[in-house]
Formats: sequence, C-alpha cells, structure tokens
Amino acid sequence: MVQVKLLPTRVQAAALGATLQACNEAATWVSGVAFERGEFKNFALRRHTYDTVKSRWGLGAQAAQHVIKKTCDAYTNLKTNNRGRSGSRRYRRATEKPITFRPRGAQPYDDRMLSWQIPDHTVSIWTTSGRIKNVAFAAAPEQLVTLTLYRQGESDLVQRDGMWFLNATCEVPEAPLNGDPADFLGIDLGIVNIATTSDGEIMAGRELNRARVRERGLRAKLQKKDTPSAKRRLKKRRRKEARRGRDINHKIAKHVVAEAERTGRGIALEDLTGIRERVRLRKPQRATLHSWGFAQLGEFIAYKARKAGVPVVYVDPAYTSRTCAECGHTAKANRVSQARFACRSCGFVDHADRNSSRNIRARAWQLWRRGAPSTAPAPTPAAAGWGWTQTTHHRQ
Repeated sequence: MVQVKLLPTRVQAAALGATLQACNEAATWVSGVAFERGEFKNFALRRHTYDTVKSRWGLGAQAAQHVIKKTCDAYTNLKTNNRGRSGSRRYRRATEKPITFRPRGAQPYDDRMLSWQIPDHTVSIWTTSGRIKNVAFAAAPEQLVTLTLYRQGESDLVQRDGMWFLNATCEVPEAPLNGDPADFLGIDLGIVNIATTSDGEIMAGRELNRARVRERGLRAKLQKKDTPSAKRRLKKRRRKEARRGRDINHKIAKHVVAEAERTGRGIALEDLTGIRERVRLRKPQRATLHSWGFAQLGEFIAYKARKAGVPVVYVDPAYTSRTCAECGHTAKANRVSQARFACRSCGFVDHADRNSSRNIRARAWQLWRRGAPSTAPAPTPAAAGWGWTQTTHHRQ
C-alpha cells in the first residue's frame, strides 16, 4: 500500500467531500437492508439495493457496486474477528445492530473511476459532481517508482484531519527465498521492551511508555477543561501517539529484517492473534497494552521480510516466558520478575525477554524442519480504513 497526499483546490475538495458523504450514507442504508434481510453476499445483496443506491444518491454504476461490496466486506470482518463468547455483552454489541459508516469513511476506487498521471503528479477522479481532472498529489520519489511499477487494483480515497489521501494498492513481488535459513532470529514482543532478539539485543520502550503516560494525562486535562482553546489543542494533537508508535515500529522492523538478511537467518515471531481478548489486566495496565500495535509491528516485519526474501515463521507463544531455554523446564516460578529469569531446575539465569526469544527461535526451527511454510496471520481489519462502526457509534 502506497499513501499519497492529495492537494485539491477548494472546489475539488468540496466535490470529494460530497462524494464521500453520499457513498457512506448509501453504505449505511445498504447495511440496514443487509441486516434486515440477513443477506450479506455481494451479488445477492446487489439485487435488493443497486438501483436505489444509484438513483437516490446519484452514484455511478461502479461507485454503487463498490458501496455494496464495502458493506459486505464490513460484515465479513465483523464475523471473522474475535468479538467474545456468543451471548456476551461484547458479542451482542458487535452483532445485534447494523453496521453504520462514518460520513467521511474511506471509499474504494477502481481504474474506471480513478486514473493516475504519475509523471504530472495528478489524478483524474470520479465524484458525484462529475469527473474532476488535474487533482494534484504529493509523493516521495520512491513512492512514485512503486506506483509506476507495481500499482494494481483499487485505491482508497481517505479524508483525515482535513487532509486528503489516496491509498493505492501495490503488488510488490516477493524476493525468492535463498534456500533454507542458516538459523532463526527469535523476536519476543513486549511493552517494557518492545522487541528483544535471541541475539540479546533489546529495543526498550521505556521512553515511549513515559511519553504515552504524558499524552494520556494531558488529554485528560484538556478534556476536563472543555474550553474552545482546549478543544483546538486536542484536535491538533490527534493521532500524535499513533504516528510516534508507527514510526518506531517501522524502524524496529527495518532493523530486524536487515539483521536477519545479513546473517542468512529467518525470523521467528509469536502469533499474538487475539491477545487483547485473552489477557486480563488491571485498568492502568489495560491502557498500555491496548495502545501498542503488536499486530502492526508484526505486519511491518512480515512485509519487509517478504521484500528481502527472508522467511518468517509464527509460533505458539504459550509458556515461552516460563520455559528454560537451556533445559526446557517449565514453571511459573522460573519468571522471577519482569526482567529476570532463573530456572528452578538447572539454575540457568538470563534476561527474561531474551530467554523467551530463544524459546521462540527454537520453536521456529522445529516448525521449519517439519515443513512449516513461511507464513503470517491475516492483516488486521483496521488496515482497510473504511471507518465503519456499530450504531452505538463506537469506533472499531
């Protein structure tokens, strides 16, 4: 995915805004029809909604089809993601009401609705006011190269904080694997230490966690103050924490993949799918856990590894923090503290996260010898960026 920033004129921006508004109003209506009829398949739902979407909201044929498909995909994501036990409060909130879409949620475009003039740094894009041409965009030189060589399929139109973006799908070919890896580089992910390798390298997160605490405290004070100036400051600082975390994740992923490529090793990661639903923590700890993008870091490592031809194997993380990497003895008492591991059987002592990363490395070797493919969990649904919510208006 390559994201470029659009630079529309005031008239162009108004047309884009009206288009997103119409598409998401139509998607919310389609969602209601799908929920009422229990029909969530694209072609079947199209029979009940296509003509109305075109006539009522003035959408073209392609736009109407994308609205219906977007709705079906949202329900698919809702069903395939862990929403708690059937009958639980969380499950009911997620499934007992139709999905609604934010007025400025992202809208997919295909090549019939959007054409790129990459040498001129412009695009031509369909809107409800007609097709508008010469919409300027800004992109880095490497982004232009990727767009020229590898852009495929749809692009998503996104408005965020008053700015406009296009997220273009690019299919960058994977580098071929250079035979079997010589070894694996185990990576233990955590909160205090963001990533610890089986080589003993620790990428600590203490500074980031302190910054998060400051951000949360400032956000609470500004929300409590509730003055116009406080609201302006809150708006200005939106997503600052997310941008910082994303930048750190990119740097860590780049470093890990470069080290694995340099030494001819594969990468072993924990499969942390559903960790937020499984882990039970006290309230102060919950904020820290939920604010860190474990899945994002894993996805960054996976796609950078594919580009470099480095195999990635995901292993079961169960008991990696309690198992001795030397003798294999497993006991809760082995984990003396957050940072210290001391085996009660053989006396082996090590940094707790490094010991875990060595166990992850060993499990990856076992899977690889049994013929496990280089694989990764499915991307998180948030990557779609479509901005759908339940009717309770809780952001997903």
